[in-house]
Amino acid sequence: MSAPENLKDCYTGELADSWSANEQMKEIVEQMAKKAGDPKLRSRLEKAVKGIDEHTRTIKQLLEDCGVSEKEHCKGMEGLVKEARKHALEADIQDNDVRDVVIIAQFQRMCHYGICGFGTAKAFAEALKKSDHVQKLDTITEHIYDSDENLSDLAERSVNLGAKS
Repeated sequence: MSAPENLKDCYTGELADSWSANEQMKEIVEQMAKKAGDPKLRSRLEKAVKGIDEHTRTIKQLLEDCGVSEKEHCKGMEGLVKEARKHALEADIQDNDVRDVVIIAQFQRMCHYGICGFGTAKAFAEALKKSDHVQKLDTITEHIYDSDENLSDLAERSVNLGAKS
């Protein structure tokens, strides 16, 4: 993509980046779900994958509404995915509870990146007076916050406790 010339370009650039980020995140979350030892964690990650798919469909719709049909490779998520792969999948972690703690931490880092991107896109959509886009971006952000909080709760109530011993 070329350099932005106006706020609409900034907005569509943010969405195109989020499309790529979601695709990359989906792939690594699927892999982390398979490695998760805790059945609740596995189930929640599998549910997150479905949410990521739904969010990606929404991003594509928003971009289409703006006349854009291409994604922009997200180097930020690429780095987070590399870190998740290194620490959660490839690390020689023998204890499943410890691996689950690492999986949750890596997942949450990616969630926080998404919250930032979608919050920025929402601010742009508000300035562009795209109220229907704002509502959809709010919904996506709420889903990500819920997923993040859900895994924090799981970690605090069981996974972290299991990794302590």
